[in-house]
Amino acid sequence: MTEKEKMLTGEIYQAFDEQLVAERDRAKAICFQLNQTCPTQRENRQLLINTLLDQESDAWIESPFNCDYGYNIEVGKGFYANHGCTILDGAPVTFGDNCLLAPSVVIATAGHPLDSVERAKGDEYAKAITVGNDVWLGANVTVCPGVTIGDNVVVGAGSVVTKDLPANTVCVGAPAKPVRVID
Repeated sequence: MTEKEKMLTGEIYQAFDEQLVAERDRAKAICFQLNQTCPTQRENRQLLINTLLDQESDAWIESPFNCDYGYNIEVGKGFYANHGCTILDGAPVTFGDNCLLAPSVVIATAGHPLDSVERAKGDEYAKAITVGNDVWLGANVTVCPGVTIGDNVVVGAGSVVTKDLPANTVCVGAPAKPVRVID
């Protein structure tokens, strides 16, 4: 198995594999272009976003934006990411329709072994993240590897999502927990 295949299947892999480094370099170059393109140049920005995500979309992403690969991010209709969003997409990150990300949201599929020797060798893993339809992630929310967020969820500013969140809820805290049902 290649390191990329290991990454995509959630196994331990080496992130500094030549192919993976080249693919991250491609994404970082596109992010750099996007982040240097004037916000009023909407057509140019949309072309860069679609190239980065490898899909046709109406996604709007404010600068600065950073990701690892881009091709592992799938967005539904009406996706919006405010300034300072970072998506570490070693595994698939899937957004439903009408998802809104406030400033400085971090979505990280990447994780590392707890054992310091394994970490020092460069071992890493990635677990997919799924975000449902009509989700709003408040400012400075962090979403951890392997999490699923249901439809119509609001995650309060500064929350850390470490476990799945049920649909139709307002969730806050570190770790984020449902505090209210949305009717």
